[in-house]
Amino acid sequence: MTLLLAGFITFGCESDLALVEPAIEAKLEEETFSKSFNLSEIKEMTDFTNLRQGDFTGRFLILSRGNNLPANIERSISSAGGEIVKTFPEIGVAVAVSRSDNFLSQASTISGIESITPDMILQYTKEPSLIGDEQVIERGQNGISSRKVTSSGTPFNYQDAFFDGWQWAPGSIDAPKAWDNGFTGEGIRVAVIDGGFHSAHTDLAPNLDVASSLSTVPDFNFNEDTGTFWHGTHVAGIVAASGDGIVGIAPKATIIGVKSLHSGSGAFEWILEGILYAATPQSKGGAGAQIINMSLGAEFPIRDLWQEEGFRKAFQELQKVYDRATTYAYQNGVTIIASAGNGASNYDVERGLFKFPAQNRHVLSISSTGPTGWVLGNENFTQLAYYSDHGKALLDFAAPGGTLGLALVDGNFNRCTLIGTLVSTSGICAIFDQVFSTVRGGTNSSYNWAQGTSMASPAVAGVVALMMEANGGSMNPAQVKTRLIQSSTDLGKPGQDEIYGHGYVNAAKAVGLN
Repeated sequence: MTLLLAGFITFGCESDLALVEPAIEAKLEEETFSKSFNLSEIKEMTDFTNLRQGDFTGRFLILSRGNNLPANIERSISSAGGEIVKTFPEIGVAVAVSRSDNFLSQASTISGIESITPDMILQYTKEPSLIGDEQVIERGQNGISSRKVTSSGTPFNYQDAFFDGWQWAPGSIDAPKAWDNGFTGEGIRVAVIDGGFHSAHTDLAPNLDVASSLSTVPDFNFNEDTGTFWHGTHVAGIVAASGDGIVGIAPKATIIGVKSLHSGSGAFEWILEGILYAATPQSKGGAGAQIINMSLGAEFPIRDLWQEEGFRKAFQELQKVYDRATTYAYQNGVTIIASAGNGASNYDVERGLFKFPAQNRHVLSISSTGPTGWVLGNENFTQLAYYSDHGKALLDFAAPGGTLGLALVDGNFNRCTLIGTLVSTSGICAIFDQVFSTVRGGTNSSYNWAQGTSMASPAVAGVVALMMEANGGSMNPAQVKTRLIQSSTDLGKPGQDEIYGHGYVNAAKAVGLN
């Protein structure tokens, strides 16, 4: 398991930073599946406060043979001992609960149904767990006064951000040049499907569409989660932090918070519903997103588990369910961007792996890069992060996601001072090679460092928002991919390669600047 050095900061100067764990995508163990599919009765889950990987929700995903649900499906499922509790008619999927021990076998014979798969809880991201004392500096204390962004219009005055000088990632993809020319992502709607969103955060509130934000997790609002990191909050800040404390890649884009995970865990149903809601036009009751960011993932070891009949069937059907959802988004003109994963695997070599949703249809998968010793003067921003999954079979593009390689690979735990325009801080040098963004913390102005492909994916989402604005406010997914290929920096082997995919994204070139 990789490690993350971080400390919570809310507008302060000096702080010692502790050792914590990073966001890591789910890996499914063989033992889980060998036990999981000898099913007799699955009871419906009603308590979602203590989710565990491998827990069944007691609900079943029903996939029709075509894109339309069979007529009288409610009556047929009832006759088999179940009850339809939700339908997604736009992709031919329904959700049922069972009232009978032999529901699966009975319902599988219904005409027009391709499969019925038990839904389960998976860990899609892992929140940092602190080792040592948490260091929190509240805004307004210790002589640190707050500042507001006072400029507006063109160009965007990103240097008014309180933590100006603390962010290496935007510069590594030439975002400041786009901002200098007035490109901010204004008018573009980006749905972030993740955990909870700290809706009162001073850097998120100006851009957050609260009315359109929603939770697909039972019993929780979109702005609820556990702990003080809040993965979704960190990701949303990378996309579109407004410039109060930090600057997102698209600092005036609209964020739609879609909570489909709780404490990093979630059911397939919740994420499925999140994709469909985000991709549905507002006129039809959806979020009306133009871009969906999914900094989450579940890795299926197909080769190891393919002989397990239950796993094989479940994997095939769950893949089809997600493919229908991502295709629905594509057909609605919505671009989906997802993190490649943090398992350090080469998918061209380890061919027995499959990543949800990064390898689903029409999804752009992003690897992570980061410098080793940025504060020491190193600007090797485009080197692959030690943890990043990669391979031509997996990747589309690369972006800055941060790395602790200086400490955890090179063994350099020396301390450095990061000197910003307005405020400075000290800590282990490697800390500052990560991505600095918004978190829940203890106030409405809290920030933290983190590393992961979870941080790289929203950087690309922000670039796409800038690109869409430059294109007059809209682009379909095929146009987005083509433009990204044309504008990204071709590193590594010529053309698509296993490290950078089609290239390292460049915001200035994406909006048409040389």
